[in-house]
Amino acid sequence: MFKGLRTAICPTPDITAGRAWYAKVLGVAPYYDQPYYVGFEVGGFELGLIPDRKPGVDGSEVYWGVANADAEVERLLSLGATPLEAVHEVGEGVRVGSVLDPFGNRLSVIENPGFDLGKVR
Repeated sequence: MFKGLRTAICPTPDITAGRAWYAKVLGVAPYYDQPYYVGFEVGGFELGLIPDRKPGVDGSEVYWGVANADAEVERLLSLGATPLEAVHEVGEGVRVGSVLDPFGNRLSVIENPGFDLGKVR
């Protein structure tokens, strides 16, 4: 049985540039930093960068929780991301939006007022 989201992987052929960009985005240094994998801890979950896969917008889509989707998308754009999907409501006050990271991966955010952090295990 699934216990919940643990790790999101982003293919990042230039692992050095990926490490630097995501450290700015997340505001933390990686906890694991090797040429074959860079891991960041984000609110109890993991973002992993790997150099040996091809980035792309059509792979898995992971939504990172944020307090304000508009502000976060603007911040990502200011750090070098490019627009992909404008922030919009998908129902019941839930708002989502997506950008492309500098490596060509979809990076999506979700502002979900109904998300219960107490259920995270």
